[in-house]
Amino acid sequence: MKRLFISSFIVISGLSFSQIAVGTPTAETNKWTFGGGLGVGFGSNSYFNLQVAPRVGYRLTNDLEAGLIGSVSWQTSDFYKSTMFGFGPFVNYYFARSFFVSGNLQHFFINYEDKYYDFKDNQQETALYLGGGYMQQIGNNSFMQIGLMYNVLYKENRSIFSGGLIPSVGFVVGL
Repeated sequence: MKRLFISSFIVISGLSFSQIAVGTPTAETNKWTFGGGLGVGFGSNSYFNLQVAPRVGYRLTNDLEAGLIGSVSWQTSDFYKSTMFGFGPFVNYYFARSFFVSGNLQHFFINYEDKYYDFKDNQQETALYLGGGYMQQIGNNSFMQIGLMYNVLYKENRSIFSGGLIPSVGFVVGL
């Protein structure tokens, strides 16, 4: 009887622990994604640029993600300085776990100061970026994204931006 009790206890304990250990990993049940990008630039006339673009997303399906993205950029040189804040929704569709297409609508608030002419200006501009790219896995559920986006609302000689085409490099955790 004692032997049967100990054997039953060991079998029941083993089954209980195996149910906990075999369950779905938490990374697959968590649908939230986090990431963003960071950029730094240097140039002539003491030009310096720092950009930070955090993002948070939610996986609607295994291949479709939607969320919010922000952008903060500081630029300065001997002649001017500017600060730009942007915020808006994005959507990414992933295919073959290596490629993605993306849409991103951001509204920007720009504060500009010309040091040479002592001129200050505040502007706003909306950008709709469409594009896609390649995604490389760098960890269990971490990826580096490299892509190309185009602002379809860009208007030459009317936009605060120098061009409509922009490269993008970022990191995502949680896919």
